[in-house]
Amino acid sequence: MPKYLQPLIVGNWKMNGTKETAVNWINSISHLVKQNTPNCNIVVAPPFPFIYAMSELLGASRGIQLSGQDCVAQDMGPHTGDVNAAMLADVGCGYVILGHSERRADHGESGTIVKRKAESAIAQGLTPIVCVGETQNERACGEAIDAVRGQLTNSLPTLEARSPSYVIAYEPIWAIGTGRVPDLEEISEIHDCLRDFLCHQLGNTGADIRLLYGGSVKVNNAEQILRIPNVNGCLVGGASLKFDEFWNICKTCDNIFSA
Repeated sequence: MPKYLQPLIVGNWKMNGTKETAVNWINSISHLVKQNTPNCNIVVAPPFPFIYAMSELLGASRGIQLSGQDCVAQDMGPHTGDVNAAMLADVGCGYVILGHSERRADHGESGTIVKRKAESAIAQGLTPIVCVGETQNERACGEAIDAVRGQLTNSLPTLEARSPSYVIAYEPIWAIGTGRVPDLEEISEIHDCLRDFLCHQLGNTGADIRLLYGGSVKVNNAEQILRIPNVNGCLVGGASLKFDEFWNICKTCDNIFSA
């Protein structure tokens, strides 16, 4: 029986929103959390320009945590346009998404780059959310497990940095933003593979790392996905932009997990 881990629901806004929508979103969600805290940890990853304003509104109340959508491995210095882990921590982030397929494809990020970023994030007290996922062609050719295992091998922090202080998010690339979702059996197969890999590499620690599913997560499929063993939460894209939809996804955890 898989170990119970507190579910983690992460909203990834990508390059969407305005300061006004960000402020309205965080005020609305904060009000709902104060009224009825769901049985999950809530994280939101807005675009960089909105993080500080949202952090200021949250104040000392951390029923919701903030995440960066990326960071670089480098420290301060001549890196125009980049944001490092220390800066994210300084403005109130507790998490950072790394290795998303859009970063890997659009910016040519290799597993080695993701690994270095994860190590830098951990050193600054952030929890990396390391993303892995196969292409449609890899899925069709029966290579999904090998592709995901290969990404995981190359992207995880080194042994010295490894700890339960990171999260793995499985996002099949062909399901992101398409409305298509793998069969529940396919999700289960990948998540079981991820858990086995982590336990083989890390021993008992591997059972403490949360595994998220991402890729067209909606209110109407979240509960089914979250009921799969070894799925410890969701990485939500488009559905996280509307606070009520995202909130209802968070609340599905109350139907599944006892406190």
